[in-house]
Amino acid sequence: MTNPEEHSVNKKSDERRSHGALCMCTSTNMKEGIGSVLHGDAKLALRRRINCVVKSTFSETKLVPALNDLLIANPSPAAVSRFRMGWLEQVGDAENDNNGNSAETILPKPTPYGTLTRFGGIPYDVTRSLNVWSSGMWVSTSTGSTAAMAAAGGFPMDLDSHDIQYLIREHMIEGGTKHMKKEEVDSLNHGFIKNDEKIHLRWNSQHGRIFIDGSHLTHNVELGDEILIDNTAPSLQLFTKHL
Repeated sequence: MTNPEEHSVNKKSDERRSHGALCMCTSTNMKEGIGSVLHGDAKLALRRRINCVVKSTFSETKLVPALNDLLIANPSPAAVSRFRMGWLEQVGDAENDNNGNSAETILPKPTPYGTLTRFGGIPYDVTRSLNVWSSGMWVSTSTGSTAAMAAAGGFPMDLDSHDIQYLIREHMIEGGTKHMKKEEVDSLNHGFIKNDEKIHLRWNSQHGRIFIDGSHLTHNVELGDEILIDNTAPSLQLFTKHL
């Protein structure tokens, strides 16, 4: 007798929650799909993914690259999330300055309203900082821009775009933004992270959570943790049909 468990298949997808948006073919045209790959008729495409690094007091954690989106919010996303958002600009040469000093020893003065921080030992100046009281923040790739991001008020993106889109959820403007004009604050609520740009969050709530491509994979953050987000994660390679 054959043990039925020997013929069982461990599924890595859930047809109740996934409709196979990235699948090149289905069970009905699998033969043609595999043939097009083997004979060079299929196109190898790249889909950008989100790189996210969380720096705590004694550790720095690189999260799993996100293909669709990140939700950075209170563990209960309906609750208020407090954080400070800014943009990272690398300070000087990553290796040495003109006097031969290493980046580890360079401590330049921050710009007005800026803050110096480090990720991977590289010093950055946090510029265009903004205090945020909100329901958290969505961050999405072009692949995920038609899902939660679009439903929250974001824009669908071209699938070949390398940009990362972000959107602050239900932002409550507070008095700590007096050094910025309202138009500038509004422009920072929703935008894009381009190539060579890095966004920075300093978590100011007691607890927080990063939801990676849904609710199944999460990472907890605490008061004072810092978060770096950019588009430098390895891209996903997949075959698509020639149009």
